[in-house]
Amino acid sequence: MIKQVPLLINGEFITSKSTQLIDVTNPATQEVIAQVPCATDEEITQAIEGAKQAFEIWKEKSVGDRARVMLAYQALLKTHQEEIATILSQESGKTFPDAMGDVWRGIEVVEHAANVASLTMGETLENVARKIDCYSFTQPLGVCVGVTPFNFPAMIPLWMFPIAIACGNAFILKPSEQNPMTPVRLAELFIEAGAPSGILQVLHGGKEVVQQLLVHPDTPAISFVGSVAVGEYIYRTGTDHMKRVQAFAGAKNHMVIMPDAAKKQVINNIAGASVGAAGQRCMAISVAVFVGDSKKWIPEIKEALAKVRPGAWDDAEAGYGPQINPAAKERVLGFIAEGKAAGANCILDGSDVQVPGLPHGNFVGPTMFTNVTTDMSIYKEEIFGPVLITLEVETLEQAIALINENPYGNGTSIFTASGAAARKYQHEIKVGIVGINVPVPVPLPMFSFTGWRKSFYGDQHAYGKQAFKFYTETKTVTARWFEDDIDTGVNTTIDMK
Repeated sequence: MIKQVPLLINGEFITSKSTQLIDVTNPATQEVIAQVPCATDEEITQAIEGAKQAFEIWKEKSVGDRARVMLAYQALLKTHQEEIATILSQESGKTFPDAMGDVWRGIEVVEHAANVASLTMGETLENVARKIDCYSFTQPLGVCVGVTPFNFPAMIPLWMFPIAIACGNAFILKPSEQNPMTPVRLAELFIEAGAPSGILQVLHGGKEVVQQLLVHPDTPAISFVGSVAVGEYIYRTGTDHMKRVQAFAGAKNHMVIMPDAAKKQVINNIAGASVGAAGQRCMAISVAVFVGDSKKWIPEIKEALAKVRPGAWDDAEAGYGPQINPAAKERVLGFIAEGKAAGANCILDGSDVQVPGLPHGNFVGPTMFTNVTTDMSIYKEEIFGPVLITLEVETLEQAIALINENPYGNGTSIFTASGAAARKYQHEIKVGIVGINVPVPVPLPMFSFTGWRKSFYGDQHAYGKQAFKFYTETKTVTARWFEDDIDTGVNTTIDMK
């Protein structure tokens, strides 16, 4: 009998009463490995009410108590890292090393959350006016919601709920219905770490569940990672209901290759950055911009990509796994066909790749295009597959102008031996995250993870250090008046809500 993935409501893992069940499949075989329910209206209400009650108790806990839960949690995650990575690989198709990295990047965020005491301090200033001192305090918001995607089922939930809960909030996680077993295991370990009942709730389902969480009056903050269309909708709907929203959306990340770059380093890095994780990551390099004579390296990059092959999660020789589902595979194949029809030169075509023993897997082989123009769909749209497209320009200025005109602004890299070129690039490029001789410039948790333009919607460029600001509120500023060095006990309080 196929198991049903449970909901987590008020500290209990329960079987949903819903009759709407979605199959969870192994992307390499199409085998149904579980079914995930779409939470009922009653279950959603129970989760929100339970989270509200848990919040009222949790917010009064000392910051040290909250930090100790995070310390225990990160220790459990490290102990169970391989187990979590195995679950993740089987339901998402990621290779085991890739899955281990997914879990580890989440662990780093939990470690960061254990520093909550120093990260949520308020501010003071003496003598803002004569004999008046000012104090500010950060306070939790309430019941926060996270809607997470399929491509990082461990890391992205761990971006969200540990940070929010460490700040004193309750949290409702709505993970992707395509690989929900990994987030549920994360929740089990969180409870084992000593998290109080109800402080984390896990609801499954599709857009109907998300819609209710978006409009409910008791969910003041929403975090989202996913596609542009959904990100725009969540941002507009959430803000229309006066909520704080941070929504990470699409990407079209460019790598600029200067003629003075280290050729071997460029070739090795671009292969992994473009097709790693089957291209299903928002920080993948999908566009290579060759400046001047660096275009001569294109044949060698093609050779390097041709050596990378997809395979099953436990295949030690596989470079990456399958697309998450058949529809995702067909979408990538559709873009490849569009590129060919538009006149781009497909010098490496992975459309018909075959993985021995896995005839039904959602595999797409490494693919590379030259002669691409900026009006083509393969340049304008996020493909989210193992497809690298190339453009050629004569100068760094032309490369910068090209990238700044692109509608996305998530991440970018430049490879060069010139400090002047690197400085000019990072100063003039209009992209949120910039790598210098780094192919995938993902920052560690103490830095912000941010995107510009269509890659991010929100008033807080958060995740990482700034996420603490998203999940807390400078609620009051208190000015206290002193007369002749004697505390008068008179406060002037300005409500900042």
